Formats: sequence, structure tokens, C-alpha cells
Amino acid sequence: MPMAIDISNKTVLVTGANRGIGKVLVESFLEHGAAKVYAAVRKLESAAFLVDKYGNKIVPILIDLADPESIAAAAQTATDVEIVVNNAGVQKVANPLAEEAIACLKFEMETNVYGLISMAQAFAPVLKANGGGAFVQLNSVVSLKSFCNVATYSASKAAAYSITQALREVLAGQGTLVQSVHPGPIATEMTHASGRADIAESPTLVAEAIIAALQSGEFHVFPNDTMAKGMGDAYQSFGKNVIEVSFD
Repeated sequence: MPMAIDISNKTVLVTGANRGIGKVLVESFLEHGAAKVYAAVRKLESAAFLVDKYGNKIVPILIDLADPESIAAAAQTATDVEIVVNNAGVQKVANPLAEEAIACLKFEMETNVYGLISMAQAFAPVLKANGGGAFVQLNSVVSLKSFCNVATYSASKAAAYSITQALREVLAGQGTLVQSVHPGPIATEMTHASGRADIAESPTLVAEAIIAALQSGEFHVFPNDTMAKGMGDAYQSFGKNVIEVSFD
């Protein structure tokens, strides 16, 4: 049976909490009854507006996914966390033949993949101590299909998706629900930079999908934006019958 998470009165940590999907996630968790949200950001002052709005329900905390020491320190501080949402990421615009492609991929891997691993290593013991909880990873549709103008970003997200699959198996033993979230183009600065702002949809769709999936215990989460919904419908059988099946 899938593990289901009731977010009422839970303590949540969201990386990249000061803008885009992360900001909407913070707001949505509180609106759905979370007791407290650690707003993880690279600059603490960037979360001040959330404190102004929500008071002591918001705790700004320093996390830079490219800095493992900041992640380890945050895990020592946020010892009451029950749901971790690793939303933050970086993106470069580069196709595989671009002169800077390898440098772009190295940059993206450091945050999008190595940062994910560091987050899991630091917070898995915290989640275990607090009853299991959930670890949610934002992976994007580009983790399933590469888009040539963001090919290196797509590759980093494909690697992150692979790591997330392994985390699902590893953390199941401690009762931690792991989720892989695959939104399409969402109205954020990152999407605008990639040239897809014309088809971008609301970040609220992502937040709603994550919260619903926490309550149902699903691993794959495809928000209700147009691209993610279409891709999720096509991928559903493979996801259920290959990705979510143990071959041990």
C-alpha cells in the first residue's frame, strides 16, 4: 500500500522558497494546514517577505544546494522536519554542440544532482527520527524527454530522476514516502529564460499536485498543466510497470 501523508500540523522544508514554484509551495502548505515551513534560501533576507506575511510559521534557513556544508548545517537546525521538498535548481540554455555545453552541465549537475544527494543524505536521518515523513523532488518533464535548447539541464534532471528512483527504494525501509514531480513549463523566471514563457502555466498547479499526491502516497507526480498531463498519461504504464516495480 502507498504511504500517505496528512500535512495538517506538519513541519515542512522547501528549498528555493523565495520565488517561483517554491514560494507557491510555501504558501500552499500553510493554507492546507502545515504548522511551520522552513523557507530554505541562499540569502536569508530573500525570505523576509514570507515572514512578514506569515509570522512565526515561517523560519528562513540557509541552504545552497551547491554547498554541502550549508545543507548539513540546516539538517542540524531543522531537526523537527517531517516533509522535505527539494524544489531549488539551476538551468543553463545550451544545446549539446554549444562550446559551453560541458561547463553548463557541470554547473547544473553540482546543484541539481549532487545537491539532491546531499539533501537526501542530510535529511533522511531527520525524517526517520520524526516517523518517516516524505522527501519530494522536483524533476520536470525534461527528466523524461530532452529539449535541445536546454539539453544539459535535461540531462541533469534525468540524472536527478534516476537518483530519486533509488531513493524511493532506499527510504521505503524507514517509512519515508519519496516523490518524483514532473511539471511542464511553469510560469517562473527559469521557464522565461528557456524561451517557453508563451506556454507556461501557473505554479499553483504544481503545489496542488504535490499536496494531493502526498495524501494519496503516489511516487510519480504529474501536475495538471498541459504538457505534464499529456506526458504523464503516456508514461503512466511504463512508470507503474517498470519504474515502480522491484526487479530484485
